[in-house]
Amino acid sequence: MADRHPGQGQRTTRPGGGGETDTFLRRLNVHAPNSTQLLGILTLIISGGILLVLTGLTLTATVLGLIFFTPLILLSSPIWVPVGTVLFVAIAGFLSMCGFGVAVLAGLSWMYKYFRGWHPPGSDRVDYARSRIADTTGHMKDYAREYGGYLQSKVMDVAPGA
Repeated sequence: MADRHPGQGQRTTRPGGGGETDTFLRRLNVHAPNSTQLLGILTLIISGGILLVLTGLTLTATVLGLIFFTPLILLSSPIWVPVGTVLFVAIAGFLSMCGFGVAVLAGLSWMYKYFRGWHPPGSDRVDYARSRIADTTGHMKDYAREYGGYLQSKVMDVAPGA
């Protein structure tokens, strides 16, 4: 079997002779980034560094601001807590009233379109519910007539002169 494939286990080298080093450099060249990828990596590193410096400056300014303004905040807190509470309640009330107003306007707009016959979204459900209610009231009316007639006949049986 070794006779059939004589060069199977042998390694071929180029005339310039690099052997394994030559194949390693060829593989490295295949995986090397092109100029666009290199520019992207460089941009990423520079912008990341700038953002890291800005984060450090922001954190430093925040800590220094707390150190310098904490006594002022503590001395004036009896004023800030009630003012903050009143502002919170006023803003929450205003926003909730705006939300309720938008909801009412949306409902009125939908009803206007529905009664004009323009078939707004969900009108098929309203029509179905209305037909179900009408059918139920019709059945209840028929049942009341039958039951009322039944009671009338029972009254006649119990008190023939009534």
